[in-house]
Formats: sequence, structure tokens, C-alpha cells
Amino acid sequence: MTKILKRLWANESGANIIEFAIAVPVLTVFIYGIFVVGKLFEAQAGMQHALGEAARYATLFPTPTDDQLKAKMAAKKFGVTGNGGALSALSVSTSGNTKTLSLTYTQQTNFLLFKGPNVSLTRTKKVYLAVPAA
Repeated sequence: MTKILKRLWANESGANIIEFAIAVPVLTVFIYGIFVVGKLFEAQAGMQHALGEAARYATLFPTPTDDQLKAKMAAKKFGVTGNGGALSALSVSTSGNTKTLSLTYTQQTNFLLFKGPNVSLTRTKKVYLAVPAA
């Protein structure tokens, strides 16, 4: 009887399928997590692009309204839709001859097997307006 147990204990056939069954779910969650973080980086790049376009618009045109700047930001954003997240704030504030443009994006992270925290990204850009010659 002990010879049978020793032979079964020494038998390693099937060990790699057990290792595979343990490693694949962990690897899948890691790969999906990298994808989720990549989508957040894409959203951040899209927000920065929208702010840059609105800032360029504000410096090229002498008196852009806040609504025009918000429309420009909304039109030029990318990467912030279809990910389960949304732009939660689009704001423009004026102080003297500067305008401060701000975008906030919030997304609930999902890592397949569990829900992650809400991630909120905020990007701000200060624009110095051209003062028309008197």
C-alpha cells in the first residue's frame, strides 16, 4: 500500500494543468487592469487636447465667450466617452486678461472580478488673452 502512495506522490503528470488553472485568472485580471488604466491615460490625453484647442481658440480670437470656449472643448475631446465614464465638469473662469479652462472626468474602474474606486481626472489650463491695441 505504501508503494502505491509513494508512486502517486512522485507522479507529476497533470501538474502543469493545475499551475495553468491557477495562473490564467490572475494573468487575465492583470491584463484587463492594464487595459482599464490605458483607457484612463487616453481620457487624460483627450482632455489635454481639448484644453489646448480651446486655449488656442482663445488666443487667436480677440473676445471669445465662455460658451464658445466650452463648445470648443466639448467638440475636441476624445477618449472620454464609451468607457463607462463621463465629463462631470466643463468650466471657464475669467480673471483680468486671463481665462482658466478646466475639465473634470470621472470613471468607475472595473477589474472584471471586483469594482475599483471612482477615478476623477481634472485638467486645467490658464490662457492669457490678447489685449486689443487701444
